[in-house]
Amino acid sequence: MSADIPAWLGGALINPHAGHAKLAIARFADEKSFGRGGFKLSSPAFGNGEGLDPCFTADEEDAVAPPLEWNAPPPGSQEIVILVEDADTHGDVLTCHWSVWGLPGQKGMLLEGEVPPRVGKNSQKNSEWLLPAPPHEDDAHQYIFQIFALDLPLTLMPGASFADVTASMEGHVVAASVLTGTYKREEGDDEWDEDDESFD
Repeated sequence: MSADIPAWLGGALINPHAGHAKLAIARFADEKSFGRGGFKLSSPAFGNGEGLDPCFTADEEDAVAPPLEWNAPPPGSQEIVILVEDADTHGDVLTCHWSVWGLPGQKGMLLEGEVPPRVGKNSQKNSEWLLPAPPHEDDAHQYIFQIFALDLPLTLMPGASFADVTASMEGHVVAASVLTGTYKREEGDDEWDEDDESFD
């Protein structure tokens, strides 16, 4: 495990490596907030460490974001934020696939393909779920779904940048959790590769 990954996080990850140290949760959560009060993120579509169905990726037409569920965060939580990053991104900055906020600070869910109340720009500068499309030659990439309960509501408008979202979260995370989904391209999949372009 990379020395840069805190032990409290490393134990919840699948095959921890240097890319995981760049995750938002490694910066904004800590041992006290991680899994606080049993706070946990899950999905009815895949278990932790399991593969994403192609219907959530660039390899299937009309693909959408997967469904997610979370239990009640600690008392005093005002807002839920969900960030999804590719821990196996080529380069120094992880690919942001989704940034979602404006969710009530309580138990909740997002249905498959549901449009959240507020969505920020992904690494392709679009305010939507960025369909996973790792290079064909790569091993399976890990897509880290990170959930945060905050002690105040964010005032950001839809379309805010990943940097703006994370800056607004700093110092306000009261609970956090992770869920890992994986995906590897099959031969014959001919859509774009997410590492074909540089993301600013």
